[in-house]
Amino acid sequence: MDVGFDLFSAAAAEEESRNKIKYEPLAQRMRPRSFSEFIGQEEAMGQGRYLRKMIEQDQLPSMILFGPPGTGKTTIAMMIAGITNSNFKRLNAVAAGIGDIRKIVEEAAEQRKFYQKRTIVFIDEIHRFNKGQQDVLLPYVEDGRLTLIGATTENPFFEVNHALLSRVRMVRLYALSDEDIRQLLHQALQDEERGLGRQCLSVDTAALNALVRLSGGDGRMALNLLEQAASMTEAGAVIDMTLLESLFGERIQHYDKKGDNHYDTVSAFIKSMRGSDPDAAIHYLARMIAGGEDPNFIARRVAICAAEDVGNADPMALVVSMAAVQAVQFVGMPEGRIPLAEAVTYVASAPKSNAAYIAVDTALAEVRSQSCGAVPPQLRDAHYKGAAKLGHGLDYIYPHDYPGNFAPQQYLPDKIKDRIYYHPTDNGHERRLKEYLAECWPERRR
Repeated sequence: MDVGFDLFSAAAAEEESRNKIKYEPLAQRMRPRSFSEFIGQEEAMGQGRYLRKMIEQDQLPSMILFGPPGTGKTTIAMMIAGITNSNFKRLNAVAAGIGDIRKIVEEAAEQRKFYQKRTIVFIDEIHRFNKGQQDVLLPYVEDGRLTLIGATTENPFFEVNHALLSRVRMVRLYALSDEDIRQLLHQALQDEERGLGRQCLSVDTAALNALVRLSGGDGRMALNLLEQAASMTEAGAVIDMTLLESLFGERIQHYDKKGDNHYDTVSAFIKSMRGSDPDAAIHYLARMIAGGEDPNFIARRVAICAAEDVGNADPMALVVSMAAVQAVQFVGMPEGRIPLAEAVTYVASAPKSNAAYIAVDTALAEVRSQSCGAVPPQLRDAHYKGAAKLGHGLDYIYPHDYPGNFAPQQYLPDKIKDRIYYHPTDNGHERRLKEYLAECWPERRR
């Protein structure tokens, strides 16, 4: 009876293993089970690195793993679950709530009291927790009842409460290198237990390079692409460019409108315009368009750059960018890409000055921090009865009554009458403004 039962159990376990190979995605099956199988992230997980030492010594601190998709966040958490002697619980922030956290806390207390085990809770997409849910974690992370591992594709400094951030270690993961992706693909092709080794497939050099390029540093995507290609071939076949082109006609874009990559791309876009590199600016514009970014969002960024970074060095930059804002709203996409490109290349190619931007921020800081004095009497409103009796506007000089439409008089309050906020540069049109102001106010602007 016992022997029969054991044989039945063994057969059931073997059938379950076969089904797992059959139905689980390749990326899931190929998750590394130990450090020897882990590929990439040397900065965080390399030999002798802090995180690896803490895992090996089972002295794990609370942490948040953040980085692009497919870089190993969940994989690291699963390795921790298998290597450390801990009670491991997993939640997805999309579906979990405060009740789930409290239930885990109760179980953690029992594990610590009766089995001397600590509890590690892995929360995937932790940025999806609202402030209240994140706050619930604080006391349990602080007193050690829970060791938190959070995973997010977002920049945690934007999405996670500062109070929680101060209690955890930040571990940044990066897109895998091309060599990492190649190694990952070779590993999957050769592994007979969990990978595609039994199919005896090979990938020619051009196709391998294409898979690496298409994955964009995302290990999970690389394995998904390989699995799709493998499903279209027979055992012993060669995966080549003809097959890949039939499957993946268009370049798969890596641009998450809500992820950290979004902020990085937008930042590079603005800095390229500011740095007068129209080619780089157009590249990042293309990334955003291909990734489905809201064209109105892009147009607003261009208009802001025109005002902030070009300014009076070329006032037409703002005119062109605002025309693009209106054109995008009027014609829509995909035609809207053309006025966007026109505005982006104009702003990037224009001479630069942030003098106006600095001037208003300097004035704002002064107005907010101190009393600057009253408006001079000659500039005050004189359009109502009794204004003259108060001396308002009596000594005002009308500039258009004088040659050159200018006559010197005091405009700033007495306390700051000699203050200069606006310092024109020698760039583009602004040089003419600088020369004109020096003629008008030689004492103040010499």
